[in-house]
Amino acid sequence: MNTDSVTTVRKMFRALTDFDVDGAAELMTDDIVWQNVSLPTLRGKKVVTRALRLVTKPSLRFEADMHNIVGDHVTVLTERTDTIIVGPLRIEFWVCGTFELRDGKIAVWRDYFSLRDFLWGVLTAVGQAVVGSGTRSRLAPA
Repeated sequence: MNTDSVTTVRKMFRALTDFDVDGAAELMTDDIVWQNVSLPTLRGKKVVTRALRLVTKPSLRFEADMHNIVGDHVTVLTERTDTIIVGPLRIEFWVCGTFELRDGKIAVWRDYFSLRDFLWGVLTAVGQAVVGSGTRSRLAPA
C-alpha cells in the first residue's frame, strides 16, 4: 500500500468534514473528474469545488466513516458510509469509491452507491426525526 495516495484521499475527506473545501481542492488536479455513478459527471476543479461547497456548510453537513481503504501509487479504493446531515435529518448510505491520482493529486473521484440505499437512508432519517431517537438506522452501529 502506498501511504502517500491513501493519505491524500484521507486528507480530502477530513477537509470536507471540517468544511475546508479549499483544502480539499488543493488535493485535486485542475482537470479532476468527479463521477457519482448514475448521476451527472462533474469536470474541472472549479465545478467540483462549487458542488462540494453545497454539501459542506453548517446547514448541510457531510461526513464519511471509512471502513476500508487501500491503494497503490495511482489508485485508492474505499468502502465507507457517507452521511449527509440536514437539520435534524442524518442520512446514511454505503459508498464504494475509486480514486485515481496523478502527480500526487486526485484526478478522478468515482463513487458507486445504491440510490435505493440512499432513499432508505432518507426514509430512516425522516422516521428518526418524526418518532425520535429511539429509531436507529440499519447502518448505525448498535
